[in-house]
Amino acid sequence: MREMRAAWVASVGNIDWPSSNGLTSAQQKAEILALVDRAVELKLNTIIFQVRPACDAMYPSSIEPWSEYLTGTMGKAPNPYYDPLDFAIKAAHQRGLELHAWFNPYRARHLQAKSPISSNHISRTHPEWARRYGKELWLDPGETGVQEYSLRVVMDVVNRYDIDGVHFDDYFYPYHEQDAAGKDMEFPDEGSWRRHGAGGKLSRDEWRRQNVDGFVHQVYDSIKAVKPWVKFGISPFGIWRPGNPPQIKGLDAFAVLHADSRKWLANGWVDYLAPQLYWSINPPETSFPVLLRWWAQQNTRARLLCPGLASFNVGRKWKTEEIINEIRLTRAQPGASGHIHWDMKTLMRNGALDTALERDLYTEVALVPACPWLEPSVPAQPVLKVLSEGVSVRAAWSLADPERVRLWVIQTKRDNAWTTQILPRSDQSKLFNKPLPDVIALTAIDRCGNASPSKVIQSKPRAE
Repeated sequence: MREMRAAWVASVGNIDWPSSNGLTSAQQKAEILALVDRAVELKLNTIIFQVRPACDAMYPSSIEPWSEYLTGTMGKAPNPYYDPLDFAIKAAHQRGLELHAWFNPYRARHLQAKSPISSNHISRTHPEWARRYGKELWLDPGETGVQEYSLRVVMDVVNRYDIDGVHFDDYFYPYHEQDAAGKDMEFPDEGSWRRHGAGGKLSRDEWRRQNVDGFVHQVYDSIKAVKPWVKFGISPFGIWRPGNPPQIKGLDAFAVLHADSRKWLANGWVDYLAPQLYWSINPPETSFPVLLRWWAQQNTRARLLCPGLASFNVGRKWKTEEIINEIRLTRAQPGASGHIHWDMKTLMRNGALDTALERDLYTEVALVPACPWLEPSVPAQPVLKVLSEGVSVRAAWSLADPERVRLWVIQTKRDNAWTTQILPRSDQSKLFNKPLPDVIALTAIDRCGNASPSKVIQSKPRAE
C-alpha cells in the first residue's frame, strides 16, 4: 500500500514530452493525457514533470521565456494558447496522481537548443551571471544574484500552482567538459571566486559546495514557509564519493558536481532523495543493492529514499529481470520508500518491462509513503453512508475539513477478498453493482500522505 512509484517526464530535447517541438496545442494536450492515463494503467502514483529545462519555462512566466521545446522558438507561447503545467497538474490530480515540478537550477542553454535566444532570457538580461562551459551555457552558482534568481523561479511556481513537489535532478555545477587535448576544463568562475570566496577560509572546492548547500537549504526553507505540504526532492548522481562503501568506484559527485547529497539527506533539507542508481546488480564497483544499502544507512532522519532506475536500458543492454529484481531489492531494503523510472517514454511501449510490472509487481495500487515530519496529525475520520439505488448501492462520503483531503482510499470486501481503489479528492461517491460488497471501508489521505482512521460499514445484511 505504501510505495512511491514514479517516472520522470523530460521536456529537454523533447525526450518525453512534447515528443517534438512542432506539435499543435491539441496534440501536446493529448500526449499529456496519454502519459497520465498510462501512469494510472500501470498503477504509478507520481509524475515528475520537467518545467524548466534551461532557464526557460513550460508554463507562462513573467520571469523566463517560453521554452523552445514547446513551439520550436524560445519565447513563443503555444497557439492556441494554454498553460501546459496547469493542464498537466489538473490531469494528474483528476486521476489521483501526484505531480512534481522538475527544475534545473543552473543550466542556461542546452547543447541541443537550436532557436535564437530571446531577449528576456537570463543570458541576455544578466550576461554577467552566465558562463560558457563546453557546448552549454550555465549560470554561475557562486553569484549571489544567481541563487536569488533561481529561487525566485522556483517559488513563483510554488506560489501559483497546486504542485505536490519540487524536484531537482543531478545537475548543480556541471559535469566536467574536456578541451581539445582531452583534459578536464575548469568551470569558469574565477571572477565570482575572487569576489565572494577567495578572501575566506574555504578552498575553492569547499566554497563551491557551500554555494550549492546554501541554495538547497534555502529552497527547502522557502517552500515550507509558503506551502509546508509541498515536498522537495533531489535525484543526485548515485555515487556520493568513490569508496563509500569501500568497493564502490566511479565519478566523485562531491568533488566534480560539488553536490554533497549525503549532507542534504542527513540535515533534512529534502523530503525525498532519489539517487540515480543507474547500474546493474552484479558488478561490485557499482552494485545497485550495495549502493542502495549505503544510502539507506545515511537516511538517519527517515526521509523518503527512492532510487532512480535505468529502466530505459531494458531491451538495450539489460533483460527485463534486471529492473524487476532491482524493484524487489528496493522493497526488501529497510529505509527505502519506492523508486523512480527513467523515463516515462520507456513505460509507454507496451513491451516486456510494462507487462512484467503489471503482472508481477504493480498488481495493486499504492500510496506515496507519508511524510509525518511535514504534518504530524492525521485527518479526521470521514463520514460514510451507503444508500440503496435499486439493485445497486451507492457509497457517499465527506470530511469535516475537506480542504485537507488529497485522496480517498476505498476498500471493499467480497467473499473474504479485499479490493482497493485510490480516488481523487473530487470524488464524493461510488456506485456498486452486483455482486454487492459485504463491507466498504473509506480512508482520507491528506497532502502529506497521512491517513485518517478508516470508516467501515457493512454494506448489506449478513446471511442468517
